Amino acid sequence: MKKFGLLLAGGIAAIVLLANLGPIVGLALSLVIMYYSVKAFLKTDSTFKKVLWALIGLAAFSATVSNFPAIIGLVALYVLYVIYKNWKKQDIIIQETSNDPFTNFEREWSQLKN
Repeated sequence: MKKFGLLLAGGIAAIVLLANLGPIVGLALSLVIMYYSVKAFLKTDSTFKKVLWALIGLAAFSATVSNFPAIIGLVALYVLYVIYKNWKKQDIIIQETSNDPFTNFEREWSQLKN
C-alpha cells in the first residue's frame, strides 16, 4: 500500500513538474541574463554602460519575479527526488527481509562480525 501512495504522489508531482516546465526554463534564462548583467555592470567604468546594464538587469529581475510558478515546479522536482529515494530504500528493505537461507546467513554473519 505504501508503494501505491508513493506512486500516486510521484505521478502528481510529475504532472505538476511538466505543467511548470515553461516557467522553469524562463526562470533559468532570466537568472542567467541577470547574472551576466550584474557581472558586466560591476566590470564597466562607463556611466552609459552602467545605466544600460542596470536596465537590462532590472528587466531580467522583473522576468525572474514573474516566473514565480517555477518555484512550485522545483518543489515538485524535489518531491520526485524524495519519492525516488524512498522507493529505493523500500526495495532494499524488501531484499533484506527475504526468506532465502543464503541471504539470511550473510546478514547474520555480518551482524556477528560487528
